[in-house]
Amino acid sequence: MQYTYGQEQDTIKDSKIDYTANRTLIDEVKYPGALILSKVKEQVHFLHEGIDVWCDQAVFYKEDNFFKAYGNVRIKQGDTVNMNSTYAEYNGNTKFAFASTGVRLSTPSQTLTTDSLFFDRTKQQAFYRSGGTVRDTASTITSKIGRYYMELDKYSFKRDVVVNNPEYVINSEQLDFYTKSGHAYLYGESTIESETSTVYCERGFYDTRGDTGYFVKNSQIDYDNRKLEGDSLFFDRAKNFASATNNIKVTDTANQSIIKGHYAEVFRDKDSVFITKRALAITVQDKDSVYIHSDTLMITGKPENRVIRGFYDTRLFKSNMSGKCDSVHIQQKTGLTKMLGNPVLWSSNSQLTGDTIHLLNNPKTETLDTLKVFNNAFMIQKDSIEGYNQVKGKELIGLFNDDNDLYQVDVLKNTETIYYLRNEQKELIGLNNTLASSISILMENREIVDVYYYKQIDGTINPDLNKPDVEKKLTGFNWRGTEQLITKEDLFKGEAPLELVKIKGIPLPTEEKAFFEERDEDDELLLNENSRLKPETLQNKAQDSIITAPKLKKDLLKNPKQTITPNAKPLLDPQGLTKEDN
Repeated sequence: MQYTYGQEQDTIKDSKIDYTANRTLIDEVKYPGALILSKVKEQVHFLHEGIDVWCDQAVFYKEDNFFKAYGNVRIKQGDTVNMNSTYAEYNGNTKFAFASTGVRLSTPSQTLTTDSLFFDRTKQQAFYRSGGTVRDTASTITSKIGRYYMELDKYSFKRDVVVNNPEYVINSEQLDFYTKSGHAYLYGESTIESETSTVYCERGFYDTRGDTGYFVKNSQIDYDNRKLEGDSLFFDRAKNFASATNNIKVTDTANQSIIKGHYAEVFRDKDSVFITKRALAITVQDKDSVYIHSDTLMITGKPENRVIRGFYDTRLFKSNMSGKCDSVHIQQKTGLTKMLGNPVLWSSNSQLTGDTIHLLNNPKTETLDTLKVFNNAFMIQKDSIEGYNQVKGKELIGLFNDDNDLYQVDVLKNTETIYYLRNEQKELIGLNNTLASSISILMENREIVDVYYYKQIDGTINPDLNKPDVEKKLTGFNWRGTEQLITKEDLFKGEAPLELVKIKGIPLPTEEKAFFEERDEDDELLLNENSRLKPETLQNKAQDSIITAPKLKKDLLKNPKQTITPNAKPLLDPQGLTKEDN
């Protein structure tokens, strides 16, 4: 079988579109200046500078180097890009194509479907703005607007962007997606939601195949009962792991606590948080905030059994109490706080020290109940005028009233006291030095009002404090009042300023020119005058309505004005036109 052919000519300014067809018709009334090409056994075939187009029927404006293709349209560029649609048109002078209805653009790594698509071969970009769907090996992405950069193998999605993956769903204002790597860059308000977590950011990166992400602007990760915020967040879905850097805040919604610092790691499966660099835990106790600062803080356990551990130079502060120790262990279920390693506690104007200090909080009422000091218990209270009231023993038990103030202190085993005696006028009348088996001290308004000695062994009252043999300090006396935390700012007193690490940012999206650029008067028009599109179609507007494919009139083949039969042998003139065309 012979076909009608066109031919490219190097002498022509714009290279001409080559074509083959089983049947060629001419209807100067309905389609002046055009060839109507149709399939008999083989589809109509166009070829132009590396692009092949097949269709069932076509209207070809040979002089204009432009055609419209109808029915089972297939466009192929090289070995990587294939596009199918019901309708397409192509301007060979500007290398600009348009396709509509059932558009499907495929590359080795993904497939785009949409109802209408613009294709600029000069830029090697495809564009839609009436809604589209891209599927790759891991995810399905939908958006109102999409732009595909073929040389970069990159999509830029805008407006109502949704990524559906079996493990999560991403919603974003703008998402740049690289099809070969599966890397996605999120811009504007974006979320990544799954059964176990929700990520929010306004600038971020996500590896859709490796399930890891990096987020740098207003970012946070929500787990079942924890929220992680920071200047920079890293997220690994497979390991249920997240880390954060700089200005971190971890909120425990189950236990009304907050942890701050500048580096943190969260392990969801283990229900644990590790935080360092000026780490600070804030918990609520009897409607009062308790602050705990350590070099490193660890929070582990399920919500009903949280355990807080602080390591190295631990400091505690609440409105009427503060303390220091090497490490701390807090079990929220039992309300027990253990201060370990050279602990000191200041309650009002009393200082308490020992080998270990326990604070017992009532977990139901969230009120401080009991204080216990084990081994080398020492309580010091500065006298209102001079010296220090002191009591020491092997163990000490303190009881707190509803205002969280000590109202009774019991010292057990081998106790000693030095106590300044005063009359009702607050005048000093002597210094009491006493040894006893145990002592009970009653306090009001944070001052000692009564001391009871049990099984007293020895006791003296020295009225003259100026005698050289008067003992004013017990063995082991160590007043640490200069270390006392007066305000919560003292939690970081004496520490060197922290220099935060520099966060590696995520660049803003490249400001690309509009797909339909403003063109000079001398530039070739993207659209041919015979295009079914109008010039206003190429305006840069927010969204298109659906553009459906037209149909070639069915009566076109019935009574043609002139027919070029499939068996006709064309003769080519220097302009690439057949004798029949002329």
